[in-house]
Amino acid sequence: MLLAADLVGAVAAALLVLRAGGHWPVVLGLPPSWVLATASHRGYAAASFGSGSELYLRVLRAALVLPALAAGLGWGLAGDPDLLHEMILAAPLAAALSLAARCALRRRLRTRWARGQGRTTAVLVGPSAGVAELLTALLRDSRPGAPAAAVLQGMELAGVCVTDPRNTDELDAFGVPVLGGVDEVPGAIRAFGGGTAVVVLPAPEIDAGLLRRLAWSTAAAGGDFLLAPSFGDVAASRLDVRTIGGVPLIHVRAPRLSRLSRLPKELAERLIAAALLLLLSPLMCVVALTVRLGSRGPALFRQVRVGLHGKHFTMLKFRTMRPDAEARRAELAHANHNSDGLLFKVRDDPRVTRVGATLRRYSLDELPQLINVLTGRMSLIGPRPPLPEEVAGYSHEVRRRLLVKPGLTGLWQVSGRSDLPWEEAVRLDLAYVDNWSLGLDTVILLRTGPAVLRGTGAY
Repeated sequence: MLLAADLVGAVAAALLVLRAGGHWPVVLGLPPSWVLATASHRGYAAASFGSGSELYLRVLRAALVLPALAAGLGWGLAGDPDLLHEMILAAPLAAALSLAARCALRRRLRTRWARGQGRTTAVLVGPSAGVAELLTALLRDSRPGAPAAAVLQGMELAGVCVTDPRNTDELDAFGVPVLGGVDEVPGAIRAFGGGTAVVVLPAPEIDAGLLRRLAWSTAAAGGDFLLAPSFGDVAASRLDVRTIGGVPLIHVRAPRLSRLSRLPKELAERLIAAALLLLLSPLMCVVALTVRLGSRGPALFRQVRVGLHGKHFTMLKFRTMRPDAEARRAELAHANHNSDGLLFKVRDDPRVTRVGATLRRYSLDELPQLINVLTGRMSLIGPRPPLPEEVAGYSHEVRRRLLVKPGLTGLWQVSGRSDLPWEEAVRLDLAYVDNWSLGLDTVILLRTGPAVLRGTGAY
């Protein structure tokens, strides 16, 4: 379906360029060149359809090399010097149509999976504690209320085979059948039929010989054999296989933390912040006036926060609380929703004004932080800007949040905001720091709008 969609999209893009004054070689050269460029970047690999932005990034990479590839072929076959210019014009449209086709197909696949159609049967293999941790992570990232047996996208979890079958109490809460020990894996594959996928978690009891036998049994049944890494929250784009002395090793690339690698992000965000300030200035004036009329006090709230590398800065927000909010904080300590961590969040906080509650629900109180972005103290996307007293209680691991600029929105903001426990918020922020990419920023931006409209966790 994607191959047909890409061909149709490339023909449509070429015809538009032709109508704008192009030549016939673009119609003949663009479709095969686009398909070749996409295929060379594994744009038709079924494994990339589950989740993440890699499916779309492959199309964008193909669009970058398309003009050179098509012009090279066209120059050799048609001798047309104008072909490069026409391919540059056609590439964005062809890429846009290909991205739309992939988005539609992914949505269709997820709808089918939600109905229980088209799933592959899967068996998890590993220690009980590791399986429970994986199921917890999968349920955390799945649809609310999804059963544990359906948390693997495109897979139906039929059961687990554990290395410690006498110690499976941790798995009772998930309602997933325990099929026995590792020796029962071949029998489970035969029982569930061909095409059963086997997902193996690391465990001391699973050595190289056992892995080979499990891989052979899975391959004989026509299924996929998958190995889970020993640590999570690593983007697929940071992983590749490197062979040293005939031994395949998984290479985990270092996080992109240098100022140079983030320079395009910073320049783009400052330009976007300037444009948004101009565009939203009438709304911000209305909000400021509403805040002043709603309660005593200034329209803006200034607070010292901790930014990049621990440097302090003054963060701006529209005031959403009464002027005596800080003085009343101690008497509300018992109602702190995030008592498991360093954050102070109270549902139905009596200090919040009526206007402030509305501003918080739709994140309108955050708009003045665009000024912080414009001045370079914050980013549009990044971890939550912490208070100095919160940073004082950070462990060495949590201090990694300070290796990037804080942002208006981020992974934790689009994943539940204040409803998230402290540990989950830290996990998401550290995952963003380690796996940052422009593609990840794009995904977060696309998820920010729906998260704001839902208003989940906004208090």
